[in-house]
Order: sequence, then C-alpha cells, then structure tokens
Amino acid sequence: MRLKPAALLLGAALGLSGAGAWWWSGGVALPGWPAGLTAGLQLLAGQSGSRAAPLEASDLPASSQPDSPSSEAQPTPEGIASERAADSEMPPQEPGCLGPAPAAAKAPAPPYPMSGRLGLWVAEVDPRTLEVIRAVGTNPDSVFPLASTYKQAVLWAVLREIDAGRLSPDERFEITPAAQSLGDYPFDNSTARTLTERMIRDSDNTATDLLQRRVGLEKVQRVADDLHLCQTRLILPTKDWWVMEAGLSQTYRDHPDWWQADNRLELAAQLDAEAQRHSAAELAPKLDHYFEQRHQPSDDLGTHNLSTPYEFATLLAHAYLRSGLSERGTRWQHEVAQLGYGKSALRAGQVGNLQTFYGKGGNGWRLLTYTGYFVTKDGHHVVYAFMQHGADQLYTMPNTHRAFAWINAAVDEVIGPQRRKPAASAATTSQAAASP
Repeated sequence: MRLKPAALLLGAALGLSGAGAWWWSGGVALPGWPAGLTAGLQLLAGQSGSRAAPLEASDLPASSQPDSPSSEAQPTPEGIASERAADSEMPPQEPGCLGPAPAAAKAPAPPYPMSGRLGLWVAEVDPRTLEVIRAVGTNPDSVFPLASTYKQAVLWAVLREIDAGRLSPDERFEITPAAQSLGDYPFDNSTARTLTERMIRDSDNTATDLLQRRVGLEKVQRVADDLHLCQTRLILPTKDWWVMEAGLSQTYRDHPDWWQADNRLELAAQLDAEAQRHSAAELAPKLDHYFEQRHQPSDDLGTHNLSTPYEFATLLAHAYLRSGLSERGTRWQHEVAQLGYGKSALRAGQVGNLQTFYGKGGNGWRLLTYTGYFVTKDGHHVVYAFMQHGADQLYTMPNTHRAFAWINAAVDEVIGPQRRKPAASAATTSQAAASP
C-alpha cells in the first residue's frame, strides 16, 4: 500500500505532530549506505551502568504482541539483534549525568494492543522540589525518537533568548524554500510569537526550524545539557532528520556516528546546512520510497532527536515548574504551551478535574509520542511521557486513543482514579448554605 506523503507528515493532525555517551556498532549496510545508517546501527540506551527492564511479552495482553512482519518488511536477523540490544543494554554514563529513573512500580499493561517498542513514565512531582512523589513506568530509561514532542524544548529555548534580549518578540521571519520543512508553513513576515503558536498548536515544522536556527542549535541542546540529561538529543531541526534518512546528507554518510564525535556541534551545523539545500518537494517522494522499501526503526536513532521517557518528563517538570523565565516569558509560555494536544484526551480533563495543562504530541513513520505536564483541581502535579517506536503501522495517528488509554491507566495508578464527582443535590446545597 502506498501512502501519500501528505498523509504521513509529522504533526499533520490534532496539532501533534545533552552531552552524553552514545555507542554505535556496524551491521548490515544497505547498498551504497554507511553501516551506521541501517539496521546495524545500535544506540545502547541507558544510565549509570544499570539495565532498563525491556517490555516483556508477559507484561502485555496476548493481543498486544506485534504481528509477524510481512516478508517485504522482515528485518534481517542482525537488525533484530541490534534493536533488542538498543532496548536493553545500559552502558555507563558520563560523570554528572542525571542517572536512571528512581525506583517505581511497573506501569499497568496497555489496555489496548500496541506494537513496537513502548516506553512510559508517569509521575506525580512535588512542585517545590520537583522530587518524584509516586511514579509508574515501563522502559523509562530506554531511548526513543521524540518526533514533534521535542518542540516544547524549542519553546523554552526561544523564551530564554527573548528574556536575554537576544531575540525580539516582534522579529519577523522570511519563509524561503531552504527554510521550508515538511507540512504546512507560515506566511512570510510571521513574528516570533506567531511561530511559537504554530509550532505548538499546529506542530508546524517550518516554524520550529526557523526558531531553532534563529536561537542556535546549541541553545536548544543546552536545555537538556543544563539539566544533565545525557540521553537527550535536541539539536537537530526537523528537516535534518528526513534529509539524513532520505540519503541526501553526505555528512551523515561520512559520519554516521556524528553524535559520538568530539566535534558534534560542528557536524550538526553541517547536517543542517545540507538539509537547507534540499526542498520539501524534493524530499517527500524520496522519503516515500525510503520508508516503504528500506527503513529500519534503528535508523531513527541516528537521525532523530531522542530522549528517554524519564529524562523528557524531567525536562518538562523543569520547563513548567522551574523555567527561570521572566513574568512576560512565563505568561507567553502558559498561553502557548496549553495549545498543544492532550488536554481533551486526559481522563482528568474529561471528568472536569484539570486545572492546568501543557503538552505536545508527535507522530511519524512508525513512531508516536505524547508528553506533557498537568495540574489537577485537587492539587496533583503530574508529568507524563509516552513513546512508541517501530510500530507495525507506518502511519501511527490512529494509535492516539490506545496511547492515552495507557497514559490514563498509569495516571490512575499514580494519583488515583479520575472520576467525575457527582453533582450535589439541591437539598444538599440548601442544607450546606443554611449551616452556620
């Protein structure tokens, strides 16, 4: 089945869409492609020498286990081994890294079947100390592609730059072919404020890339580095991911392990410069062919921005509870971050127990992410991070209901079942009013 490129653009519907140690190993390379670009690419995701608990078949309902892939899409044995290693191996971290997720109960099994690698971290945090009060998780320390959910970090970096006086809220941006990424894009001369709104509400990739390049790739990465999130990579604008995966980046061919290199900032700048030399119209058909014929999920780990459920939830707790922004910046963040997708899907919102919500989703070829922070009316501060990678489906947006069913089940475990409170009867209300 051939899907039109427009149907697969990240964040097209529902408005969704760190210095660290990264290890790679060679494998079976596709003809003309470097070993690091194909299924042999390994990213061993872990922290402090411990091991993440991979999702076992026994943790899921029988129907949750992935269907056998077709002969067309069947990965090589080397590719399968590579992906399993990426799930479970936990190399030592550099000194000063955040470390693994705190001990927590295992998240409940997904209520509905979901394929691929799955990760989840849902935690109630103390709003003053940001310490975890109670949490549940599944693979909280495994690395996943972030897709468009990383745009929350771009928003934080942009507001830091505005507060520092290095970016004007009224600065206007030209939309050139070099700047255009996949999907819809803003009008010429859009302001920084307009771009932040489009980035979060509409998941506009071009708006995101314009802002990320304006503040500096390293400034967005610093959001993670300042928090010692050594498994979190935020440095690449969206267009870079797809130019690399489409095989159009000579820098990536020459340096498939670019993130491991000492000059990774320089290489990231080269990757981004190359991406801007290719138009979105040129890119889309090449991606169609790539994802239908050659893609292996492990490829995404070399090209996308990445994090773990625990690290990204930690980033959000700091972004929304300890941002360090000015009063103006905090107000801007509040007004824009609440535009992201998730509020209507959270059971706490459906039963009228949601006071504050900030969040974002992301989807792409065979991956889906939803992350956010919310406060309930009864005083619970909750962060959540759901990540799916290597799904059986090329287009993952239909998995949204299943994803939030799992998130909501985990929220119920952490802060108690979210149920609508019965309305007080007229007689009860009258008695209460008459009481001294």
